[in-house]
Amino acid sequence: MPIRLKKLIGMFLLVALVIIYALIASIFAVARLSESGALVQFLFFLFSGLLWVLPAMGIIKWLMLEPRAKR
Repeated sequence: MPIRLKKLIGMFLLVALVIIYALIASIFAVARLSESGALVQFLFFLFSGLLWVLPAMGIIKWLMLEPRAKR
């Protein structure tokens, strides 16, 4: 796969990941955390604010892989 195409796909994947993850985390927070205490809300937002990094790292690692040599 050409490197430019791979970077384009990776960029769209990262943007989609952030948008979808933010929507899901926000919906969950509104539905479940409205009556929770401040500590629970703080821990949820701390955890959910860092959790998106794991799939993003996977996408970035895929972007950094060297292309396979043609045989």
